[in-house]
Amino acid sequence: MTAKRLSSAELRALFLDFFRERGHQVVASSSLVPGNDPTLLFTNAGMVQFKDVFLGKDKRNYSRAASSQRCVRAGGKHNDLENVGYTARHHTFFEMLGNFSFGDYFKRDAIRFAWEFVTGQRYLGIDPQRLMVTVYHTDDEAYDIWHKDVGVAADRIVRIGDKSGGGSDNFWQMGETGPCGPCTEVFYDHGAHIPGGPPGSADADGDRWIEIWNLVFMQFERSEEGKLTPLPKPSVDTGMGLERTAAVMQGVHSNYEIDLFVNLIKAAAEATHTKDLSSSSLRVIADHIRACSFLVADGVYPANEGRGYVLRRIIRRAVRHGYKLGQTQPFFYTLVGALEKEMGEAYPELRTQRAQIERVLKQEEERFAETLSQGMALLDQAIGSLQGKQIPGETVFRLYDTFGFPLDLTADIARERGFTIDEAGFEAAMEAQRERGRAASKFGVDLRAGISLDDKTIFSGYDSVQGSGTIVAILRGKERVDVLRSGEEGQVILDHTPFYAESGGQVGDTGELLGDGAKFEVLDTLKIGSAFAHVGRVSSGELRVGARIEARVDVERRRATMANHSATHLLHAALRKVLGTHVTQKGSLVAPDRLRFDFAHFAALTPEESRQIEEMVNAEIRANSAAETKLMAYDDAVASGAMALFGEKYDDQVRVLSFGGFSTELCGGTHVSRTGEIGLFKIVSEGGVAAGIRRIEAVTGQGAYEWISQTDRVLRDVASLVKAGREDVEDKVRQLLDRSRKLEKEVAALKSKLASGQGNDLSSTAVDVGGLKVVATRVDGADAPALRDAVDQLKNKLRSAAIVLASVQEGNKVVLIAGVTADQTARVKAGDLVNFVAQQVGGRGGGRADMAQAGGNDPTQLDTALAGVANWIESKVAAKSA
Repeated sequence: MTAKRLSSAELRALFLDFFRERGHQVVASSSLVPGNDPTLLFTNAGMVQFKDVFLGKDKRNYSRAASSQRCVRAGGKHNDLENVGYTARHHTFFEMLGNFSFGDYFKRDAIRFAWEFVTGQRYLGIDPQRLMVTVYHTDDEAYDIWHKDVGVAADRIVRIGDKSGGGSDNFWQMGETGPCGPCTEVFYDHGAHIPGGPPGSADADGDRWIEIWNLVFMQFERSEEGKLTPLPKPSVDTGMGLERTAAVMQGVHSNYEIDLFVNLIKAAAEATHTKDLSSSSLRVIADHIRACSFLVADGVYPANEGRGYVLRRIIRRAVRHGYKLGQTQPFFYTLVGALEKEMGEAYPELRTQRAQIERVLKQEEERFAETLSQGMALLDQAIGSLQGKQIPGETVFRLYDTFGFPLDLTADIARERGFTIDEAGFEAAMEAQRERGRAASKFGVDLRAGISLDDKTIFSGYDSVQGSGTIVAILRGKERVDVLRSGEEGQVILDHTPFYAESGGQVGDTGELLGDGAKFEVLDTLKIGSAFAHVGRVSSGELRVGARIEARVDVERRRATMANHSATHLLHAALRKVLGTHVTQKGSLVAPDRLRFDFAHFAALTPEESRQIEEMVNAEIRANSAAETKLMAYDDAVASGAMALFGEKYDDQVRVLSFGGFSTELCGGTHVSRTGEIGLFKIVSEGGVAAGIRRIEAVTGQGAYEWISQTDRVLRDVASLVKAGREDVEDKVRQLLDRSRKLEKEVAALKSKLASGQGNDLSSTAVDVGGLKVVATRVDGADAPALRDAVDQLKNKLRSAAIVLASVQEGNKVVLIAGVTADQTARVKAGDLVNFVAQQVGGRGGGRADMAQAGGNDPTQLDTALAGVANWIESKVAAKSA
């Protein structure tokens, strides 16, 4: 038994306090959406937010860190979804406790810290006799530290080698090349009553011995040839699973028995009216509410691709398990409150965004509920008619395409019933959609990709738009050079610059660099690590590393950009005041000619809301509030109520920008000194860009004036066209629209009457084909609805018939309507009939067996095609008779 019992919250706090006392900077959990790693779908380990630090691309003002990182493994390479609910330790969402050293301490201290925390009586107090450790088979250094320094008996240290197929559980690498190194792990023995052997044994995959801590030693650099070279600053990355260790500290075997899950499972049981608390479905639901809630809190919304699709899969899997328990009404979203009670203190975003999380989950749940019972009926029917044990790929695809069943959800249901799915058949059916997806995935070139610089640029652009600097580096492509000559393009890095580098949505400055007869046109400014790269071309002379130059920003462009950036802050504040505090920024673009702001909201803005937001921003502009900037510690800034913007990376010291008492945000961008400099603010568009994400585009200053002037010109032109004054134009246009609609209805009625009369006359043109009356002719002047009416009347009059009516519209557009009476659909299908004609006039179509529609664009072949209908039907009737 352990020396003490700790709740999950106590364990988290004890871990962070332990490493804080040992000189570690306690860093907040980063978002589940990786901000610096496009190769990852979700943050899946504590080291993700420090990846650039380990790679030497980023520097922090601390060399030791500790965190409790929220992680998701439910998509891509790292996917535990299918096992959740069926095992004791698989989760979609989990917390990883970790301590990190960036070139500071290494193996000896890392191992000592781990052992002290795990076994020390002030901390976990776990009996060392219940622990074993593993080391990489060639890592004698780690072995000796465990055995000689820490005192772990030799028979409790296991050397783990490479697997037969390559790789090892005790050797970590970031990729095929790059940083890598050996691992050492700590295992806990849950007791002889649980099957399984110690690590390294034949039955090590059992559940008796469980890894609770993994220490990774980044010791080498692996080349493309596979050669390992010692790193100059070896580092440490560790991970201790909160849920696994909580199970140890609470004397239970399954993670689902710890305090966090016990309470969530009870809440799920109440929501689904289930009394069996051991149900695996309750475990699935309790796990999934954690993943879904935190993903929504981090700005992920249900969608048909990417991260949004993974979230949709998890939500629908949880809903299906509720359905399995007999709950057919929306219930999943009601568990957010129980989760907030368990984890809201550690993660305040659950509290601040609770209403939005509930709204998003409920909406998705209701959407899926509409098709869940139909999809289950289809699946039950398919399983009932199976000869073997595999569900066909076309059935799996239909469940996905028509009813929104993700592949793994159908596989989950099939597994419960003892079946498998034809995954290859499903993939074949999906190939067309994949091709479209691949065709749409086009990315531009990032000038910063693959470039790493140790240089640092000091930015002076908050106070001036020109200044002197020394060239510290020049890049031509990805190559570092000493000189850039006239006509050549490249990137110039200065030690000091007034040019703002693209960041936080604000575009980079443009302008020019001048010195010793040289002129460099700056077309953009980018960040490469801590360096500012001035991107452009030499228009005259040459630039050399070490040269002193004068940097001049395009002042008018900067002023326009600053106005739009400051207006973005006012817009963000106004949105939160009008719509609610669930509104958070999800992306932005601040350019000289416009601003674009993406934000979390569940519905389109009403005209009144847009007007209210616009008036509120303009009122602040007229108030001419001064911009106040303070440098503060990040934690102090957030505690003071300053908003941190999505996608922005903040240092420990941050700039806090306030406009009166209206807006306070963390921002490193450039801004107006007083709101009056913005001049005017005008929203030009609002719309949806993804599920739960809205976008506003707006203009300010001169741009707003020009937009309003253009709108005024259009209004005057419209007034002139309808012969009305500006004040009367709205009423006049409304009158004209009402009159137009009335005339359209009259025309439609006349066309219908015309087609109806022609329909009666056309019955006399019917020919008999094997007892079937066939009509195939043109009805000029009729549109599609009129043709349908005429076909219906002919079917009623002829009783047993096949009919094709055609009309040629403006632009040589051919409209075809085919109908077959119910008694003849076994012999002739309306869809086949209309396609026979359509293919001859450059088109195609389809529909029901008794009624179908098609179109074409070659009316020159229409008469010939219609003339061949009787013979085509005769061949079909003859084939059926044979």
